[in-house]
Amino acid sequence: MKKIALAAGVLLTVSYSTSSMAASNDSQFVSDWWHQSVNVVGSYHTRFGPQLNNDVYLEYEAFTRKDWLDFYGYVDVPKFFGTGNTPNRGIWDNGSPLFMEIEPRFSIDKLTGADLSFGPFKEWYFANNYIYDMGRNSASRQSTWYMGLGTDIETGLPISLSMNIYAKYQWQNYGAANEDSWDGYRFKVKYFVPLTQMWGGNLNYIGFTNFDFGSDLGKNDFSVNGRQARTSNSIASSHVLALNYDHWHYSFVARYFHNGGQWQDGVDIGTPQGPIKSTGWGYYAVVGYNF
Repeated sequence: MKKIALAAGVLLTVSYSTSSMAASNDSQFVSDWWHQSVNVVGSYHTRFGPQLNNDVYLEYEAFTRKDWLDFYGYVDVPKFFGTGNTPNRGIWDNGSPLFMEIEPRFSIDKLTGADLSFGPFKEWYFANNYIYDMGRNSASRQSTWYMGLGTDIETGLPISLSMNIYAKYQWQNYGAANEDSWDGYRFKVKYFVPLTQMWGGNLNYIGFTNFDFGSDLGKNDFSVNGRQARTSNSIASSHVLALNYDHWHYSFVARYFHNGGQWQDGVDIGTPQGPIKSTGWGYYAVVGYNF
């Protein structure tokens, strides 16, 4: 998860998938179609803002695929356990009390009753990705809606692959210059690879990458010593090893950032950590319980 308290950056939290959990009619779960879990997540050196961020937080996660709805989402409570580095603030120390991201996709094929598949493209969706950071005031709040077209792709292998292309509407963005405007695009690719059985559970590899491009933030926001502090593009690429059981799951995530949060790597804007470190690796460890 979550934003740097002193940043004005675009934020995207770790949204690792547990889509390998199969639908179950077993009464040990609350629902046989709405799959949910509560997780404890530790993050290290996330790069969504101008300073490196560490945190340990609580998360609610849910997903489903039923009829015309394909849904994934989570809600985080930042710094819930009171643990994090100096720039990090959360629910108990006047930081953000809540961060959420949802990714609902609505099947165009099923809603229209038409088979739109061709070649490797199995199904088409109206795809959305909405991000909200509650913040304590307008300077610490984000509201972003990506909307566009998505598809599932047949690979001929035991691999799930989906792609989405979005246009972005930016409401609040921590006071950045692109607030209340259409500003740029995102291409998202997700894939899921079952690996093997291990220690009585299922070991899977999950990958997802966001390519953000075409934003005006890199030319409209502020500059320092002749260098723009923001960029018009960024990449966040996540690589997950997940060990899943009926109720418990464990994940390790390595995420590569390039200009994370559309911050220009190497520009010195006077933060305590020195020049911006928005390019490099961040890491997450997750323990969760499915109910």
